[in-house]
Amino acid sequence: MKGAVELRLVSDWSDYARGRWLRELLDQRRSGEPPSRVLTSPDKHHLLLLWNQPASQPRLVAFQRLGLDGGDLEKIWKPPQPPVVELLFLESPTATVPWVLAVIWEQGRTEVWRFVPNAGWHLLQSLELCHGARARIVSICSLGDQLVWCEERPPLDAQPTPERRAFQYCICVRGLQVGEQGVQLSPLRVILHNSPVYQVLAKPSGVFLVPTPATFPRIAKFVLIWRPEMADIVIAAPHGPCVSIKASPAGSDMDFKKLVLSYVGFLESMKNLAVHSCALSSCGELLLIMRTGTIQGVQPNGVWRPVFDLAGEMLASGEQVQLKVFGDLLACLLKDTLYLVDLNSRELIENKALSTERVHFLDSPTIDEEIQLLAQDGIYTLDLSDSDQGRQSESNLVQLVFEEACKYYQRRSLSSSQLTVEKLKKGGMFQAPVALSSILGHSLDPKGKKLRALPESYTKLLGTMQLELQNYQDLEFLKLHVVQASESEVKSYGEALVEQELSRLLHLDLNRENLAYLNVIFTAFPGAFWKAIQNHLQLQENGDGILVARATPDVWKKILGGAAPSPTKQEESPPNGLFPFFELVCLSLLEFKPKWLPHFVELSQQYLGVSWTYKSKEGPEGSVPLYKRAMAVLPRCARCPVADGEMEIELLLCSQRPKAILQAMELLIQCGRWQHVMETAEKFSLLSPLLNKEIFINLLGEFSRHRALDPYLDKLWELCPADMSAADVLSIIQRHLASVEHNPFPFAQDGSSQLTIALLKPLLYRLAQSETSQNEIFGHVLQVSSFPPPTPPRNHQSLPKADSQENLTFFQNQT
Repeated sequence: MKGAVELRLVSDWSDYARGRWLRELLDQRRSGEPPSRVLTSPDKHHLLLLWNQPASQPRLVAFQRLGLDGGDLEKIWKPPQPPVVELLFLESPTATVPWVLAVIWEQGRTEVWRFVPNAGWHLLQSLELCHGARARIVSICSLGDQLVWCEERPPLDAQPTPERRAFQYCICVRGLQVGEQGVQLSPLRVILHNSPVYQVLAKPSGVFLVPTPATFPRIAKFVLIWRPEMADIVIAAPHGPCVSIKASPAGSDMDFKKLVLSYVGFLESMKNLAVHSCALSSCGELLLIMRTGTIQGVQPNGVWRPVFDLAGEMLASGEQVQLKVFGDLLACLLKDTLYLVDLNSRELIENKALSTERVHFLDSPTIDEEIQLLAQDGIYTLDLSDSDQGRQSESNLVQLVFEEACKYYQRRSLSSSQLTVEKLKKGGMFQAPVALSSILGHSLDPKGKKLRALPESYTKLLGTMQLELQNYQDLEFLKLHVVQASESEVKSYGEALVEQELSRLLHLDLNRENLAYLNVIFTAFPGAFWKAIQNHLQLQENGDGILVARATPDVWKKILGGAAPSPTKQEESPPNGLFPFFELVCLSLLEFKPKWLPHFVELSQQYLGVSWTYKSKEGPEGSVPLYKRAMAVLPRCARCPVADGEMEIELLLCSQRPKAILQAMELLIQCGRWQHVMETAEKFSLLSPLLNKEIFINLLGEFSRHRALDPYLDKLWELCPADMSAADVLSIIQRHLASVEHNPFPFAQDGSSQLTIALLKPLLYRLAQSETSQNEIFGHVLQVSSFPPPTPPRNHQSLPKADSQENLTFFQNQT
């Protein structure tokens, strides 16, 4: 949006001593070359300009505002003085002026200058940061009362190989205490040995090590983050996982080659980071501008995020690009154009063409209250218009609402034509996006600003949505805290964020987009995801140690619904790389509470049995039972503590299905866990006579082949079905009997697996008794009088003779 930002002149050099000379120094036509560095002191009273081009002598000039007594600082270092690496302002809390200026050269020599009121600048002390005479500082920064730098240590070889020259650097740290009378250095400590060349930038959250154009190409693929509080180094790449490596023991140095040795294969597949410029934000985020024109953000925990794209602007290696951050506003100065980007929404606020040449961002060691630009004619500040910003935010909000409305209506449309925001706005048929954007614009106004009046028709709707709007505001506020939180705060903020996001997703349709988001939450916050699932399902053990769940029916339907992976592809990736909700819960249980997983599957099956009203083919299980869906995730959890297929057996048994029970018993038999086999047989044989018969036949076959079941024969005989005869038992044994050796002994030898009659005698005797009792019952039935009683005997009676022929004829006709 044009016209939202204006440049306001705050100083025309008239408020500086020797302001006319300052203007001449900044005039390109007179000075010939611009300063390479411009910065202000922490108290904003001094302006420092550094010329540090290789072809000229290093030169430092300091200008002070009017009203300060004391001379200005002007230093020129003649050859063979090496170039100045950096100017740093260091804290000096005990002095009248609570800061000092450190001028640091390549070879490690450091001059500490102090400004004394009414006396001017004087050299406090000269120091040597490096130990070796051949050492050279490439980049340096301050971290509190410590200096951190990348130091080159050339090898003693006359002609080292290019690979060896690429790793002849190290990352050093040294404490520096500034007192009233002098400076005290602590011993030098090396953090990282055998390192490539890096540019170092520091914030309280950590030190960023950024690859430079001189970094070895095969290594310039990631950013290193040294976090002193965590005593670790994070490897952060834009398209890869964040790896945190702790020093062992804590505080000891690390070797770069050993650090990346485990990730050589992964590094080969990554692209080089073509970093052009970089800067740090106030919240500790590293901002990188690539040569492709894209701006990326790197959090102190190693998370990358895209920030902005300069519309395909390819940046040359010598082209100057400046970055400056003020709060949530990113300013990028490219050529003669100033880009202003909102870091939260990643929207371009304005790109403004500047008429003034040779503009510099004014660096300040303190947190900037505003973005200032230095030009030949003075210092300018960015004047941000609140009203324009409000209109810009409102415009972005309306655009987002209509984009979401397009997705919503497109999913429910029967038309094949693509619905766009322009069509939605022009149609005038859909009033919901208009109403929602008006309500959001009314509710999300900044605090302290007068709320705009809503149309009367929207007032009632606002009252209905008030609670949900508040929840969304709290959620966005929490997300902002997670992004800016320190390492110690991320865990607590992450748990609250996952809890709210899961609650929100449970009230939505779990389409592919929402399911993908749910998978991301599970991957990024596994511990917080488990706690949220436990809360929503209300999973806990009762007084008897039995798992219970008091979830609402809606929560159950969300978890058990959705597509299930095919049972024939359990070892492959899930469909589209996404796990359904039920599988995610099983994975979480498997990692944090594996003993609860079988009971959870059992509870899920019980819920399906009592609540789902349609047939199983139409239900959420489809063609895949829940226990098989749970078994499909078992190989995917490498941290699962349950070994030897115990979890698979438990899941098979909890299904209460005959085939699954027989499969579980087969696994137990293969493992030789005979006591567990018999306990399972005794428990599940009571479910049905048919299952009991199958179990007994299988165990009888095992009994025929070996002697492992001999200690449990009494229990085995108890499982014999009542309708099975001795002939049936002998037939089963004959089918499973092991082959007999030639010329066998008449009696079984010790340790032999042969089956003897003595082992079968109790079963055969039991069956014989059963058959005898049945025969006696049948015999008794045959001996008793039959019912109904037999038919009484019939007496033969002759027909009476007919008196006449007519009577006979009549009788015959009747018969």
